[in-house]
Amino acid sequence: MMRLRKAARVILVGAPGVGKGTQSERLLQRFPQLSSISSGDLLRHNVKQRTPLGIKVESTMKAGLLVPDDLILRLINNELNQRGWLYSSHPAGNVMTLASCAAETQSFSNDADMAAFISHPAHARGGYGSPSEDPSASFLLDGFPRTATQAERLDETIPINMVVSLKTPLAVIMERISGRWVHEASGRVYNTTFNPPKVAGVDDVTGEPLVRRADDSEEVYRQRWKKFEETSEPLLEHYARKGVLWEVSGMSSDEITPKLMREFERRFAK
Repeated sequence: MMRLRKAARVILVGAPGVGKGTQSERLLQRFPQLSSISSGDLLRHNVKQRTPLGIKVESTMKAGLLVPDDLILRLINNELNQRGWLYSSHPAGNVMTLASCAAETQSFSNDADMAAFISHPAHARGGYGSPSEDPSASFLLDGFPRTATQAERLDETIPINMVVSLKTPLAVIMERISGRWVHEASGRVYNTTFNPPKVAGVDDVTGEPLVRRADDSEEVYRQRWKKFEETSEPLLEHYARKGVLWEVSGMSSDEITPKLMREFERRFAK
């Protein structure tokens, strides 16, 4: 384990199956001051807790609509603020939390009012100033941003200071995908090539059968790869212009990890 000397605000970008989860886990293990913040987890948590923002998210998803960027930004800002990782640009009493959001959000009479509120810059930023540079305020942000437009909005409050672009050849990922098996209940993932279950087709912990994901077919994956390439190119260009993009390539996660650790240490560790 290694100590950080300044805050790391990091995003990992890579095609599905490239090993973002593996690299995230290894970074979190090596650098205990680093936390994982997942936009998906924040959405699920707020829905489960029935917060006003969570209720809005749930109704949006049930209607088959995408959750607005402003709402996701609000959730991320609130999470960082609650952890004490954002310095307020206003007196403490004016800083918004999920609790104060509750009081405000309940007063909306319709979706248009809610949309106007969350899209207003002063509220989207939640009155927050600059992010803390304390090493303990370091995080990996997962699930957001996925587009250049989202990245521009995120820049307004949370300037990311390292974006890692993970590169592995399509053919290698296709081979990896074809050997992937999942335990649905727990989400545990196995691979017949490099992480096989102790007994073929069976989960190590529960003994229950493993299944293939529907989207692990070659045709579906090629479509996902193409979509990722189209959306990630402008996203990576955005961060390249900001001077925070770093690309790393390898045939496997084990090949990429040492390169990533060295660069991460060079930028953030003592």
